[in-house]
Amino acid sequence: MDDAYSTQLTAGETVETSGLEQLNALKEGDAFLVADGWGDMKGGADGLFTDDTRYLSRFVMTAGLARPSKLSSGVSQDNVFFSCHTTNRPLPPMGGRSAPAGVLHLERRRFLWRNRMFERVQMVNHGVEDILLPLAFDFGADFADIFQVRGTPRPKRGTLHAPTTDGRRAQFRYTGLDDVERRSCLAFSEPPARLTGQRAEFMFSLPKGKSVDLYIECGLDACEPPDADRWRLNAIQARLAMRAKRRRGATVRGPRSPRFNDWLDQSRADMALLTTDLPTGPYPYAGTPWFSTPFGRDGLISAWQMLWLDPSLAKGVLTYLAARQATETSRFQDSQPGKIMHETRGGEMSALHEVPFGLYYGGVDTTCLFVALAGAYARRTGDLDLIRTLWPNLIAAAGWMRDYGDSNGDGLIDYQRGADTGLSNQGWKDSEDSIFDSEGRFPKGPVALLEVQGYAFAAWKALADLGERLHDGRAPEWRMRAEQVRALVEDLFWMEDQGFYAVALDGDGRQCGAIASNAGHLLFTGLPSPERARLVTRRLLGAEFRTGWGIRTLELGQPRFNPMSYHNGSVWPHDTAMAAAGMAAYGERDAVAEILAEIYAAAAHFHLRLPELFCGFPRVAGEPPIAYPVACLPQAWAAGSVFLMLQAALGLSIDAWTGTIDLTDPVLPTGLQTLKIQGLRVGDASVDIDIQHVDGRAVAVPKRKQGRLAIRTLR
Repeated sequence: MDDAYSTQLTAGETVETSGLEQLNALKEGDAFLVADGWGDMKGGADGLFTDDTRYLSRFVMTAGLARPSKLSSGVSQDNVFFSCHTTNRPLPPMGGRSAPAGVLHLERRRFLWRNRMFERVQMVNHGVEDILLPLAFDFGADFADIFQVRGTPRPKRGTLHAPTTDGRRAQFRYTGLDDVERRSCLAFSEPPARLTGQRAEFMFSLPKGKSVDLYIECGLDACEPPDADRWRLNAIQARLAMRAKRRRGATVRGPRSPRFNDWLDQSRADMALLTTDLPTGPYPYAGTPWFSTPFGRDGLISAWQMLWLDPSLAKGVLTYLAARQATETSRFQDSQPGKIMHETRGGEMSALHEVPFGLYYGGVDTTCLFVALAGAYARRTGDLDLIRTLWPNLIAAAGWMRDYGDSNGDGLIDYQRGADTGLSNQGWKDSEDSIFDSEGRFPKGPVALLEVQGYAFAAWKALADLGERLHDGRAPEWRMRAEQVRALVEDLFWMEDQGFYAVALDGDGRQCGAIASNAGHLLFTGLPSPERARLVTRRLLGAEFRTGWGIRTLELGQPRFNPMSYHNGSVWPHDTAMAAAGMAAYGERDAVAEILAEIYAAAAHFHLRLPELFCGFPRVAGEPPIAYPVACLPQAWAAGSVFLMLQAALGLSIDAWTGTIDLTDPVLPTGLQTLKIQGLRVGDASVDIDIQHVDGRAVAVPKRKQGRLAIRTLR
């Protein structure tokens, strides 16, 4: 994802000054809500968004003309509810008396369901006298496009109509330059004493020892009157829907270690939160707040991380992306026939082509990952029916790799943006300064990234394997292409004097010799020779890469190294996880288990929710990892990292064609004596597996096996 949109909110207001790191996010379907610790939205980075439009931009509560004193706030572990507990400051005199501070308990409790915000404000009087409470809400709806919120200037926008009020409701309307009329409505269960288009004022009588509830709803249509029954019914539905998403696939549990299991639970809950059930199946949106939409690369990698536990994500991602495969060439969209999308958006600016992201294809790796994941999914599930359905899309993707992805005919996949509005770098490190040579100079295009060649290698291999099963006569050609890619990478990217691979080749075929974590992704694909894989592993595990909290994206001492940067020295959990999985594929187990323990230690300092990235400073005893201030939180491939690293440490692979589950030299992280995998399904068979330390070694013990399935521990 492009960090050009991660540093700016609106003109003149930076994320840092608005305190983005303190914001709380809820998501349900295509709607998400961002608010501060009090539950307030103030028109900065926050608000209620649907389809990349902000339908509620301001919503601030005051009690007695002041913001109440916060006691605690946060999002529930299942990610359904936000709650904030506050108490009153001294209230102004009412009838000759003024209530002292700290006698009222005010709880704001909120959730999203069906593109709608539901909120309950519960007021409890713990004082010794009856109290009159002035409660007010300032509100507004600016209908800003998400790119406008993120800082993209707009010289002109549509017509924002004056709000209208009706007893307990305020209604908002905006006519966009795309001639679409967007509406939203804010409604209260009690009629305010005074209601305007920007403010609702109440006066509640609170008898001592009693409580009073106010219900509030905000949606895209004319609001039904909120009440306790609507709140309760919709809250139950929201919680049940989230529970169903969390229970998809197999589960994995540690020993009676609440913290480790809480990390697993939080990671699974975050993946469920970000997953939207689309007509094509479940799709993990990339992250909140800025990337709550389908991204190609993020969805593919997140689904791959979860594949061994829950293949339904991969099926949903593959099906969705196949339906949006490019069929024509567009420089503005960076598309060519057969290419898989990078990002899709639904707002006004995208519809008007003010930004190219309505349906944008500027990711050089997504097409290769699409084919490679299809092969991994088929091996994991044996689902040839889906592969037959997707076969025309897979063949079209192969055509893009052959005809368009290799723009200069040198056998390597490369990129160069088609228009200045597109992304200048189109791999996963897509910030403008993330790809450079050993002197820190930016390469001329077209650029061939190291890890993308690994994805292409995996894609050609996957296509050959699937082609053989479908009796496609082109399978030998595809296998030959995989080996040609392998030979080219080993010949052109390897730097003998460094014992490492160059991060890229520039348009003249010269090595960009920066030492970067991209080589870990190459290990993940299985391309390097065993000897070179050992050298790369040794360097990735060295102190220049390894922080004690994970692996840096760039080696210490390289040009442009900055541990506080987006891509040039920070730690991305998914990047570390892919490197760990790559090392494990070449037999490294102990270090992988150690890295998993390090990432767990980092997660513990982030309230067990791994952010998109954090700073790459070395670990210091007694001190936490240093947060990156504008990281997405939660983020899908950060949440999925723990499951990929667990699979890597266990050496676990599943082959549905043969009905086998192999655990090769399994290792458990330090301090973890047992691990339970429950409900692991392979075709029509299922099994529970207990993994435990016996005589210093991890041993897998099958439990409750049903159907024909072989579980093997290999040494």
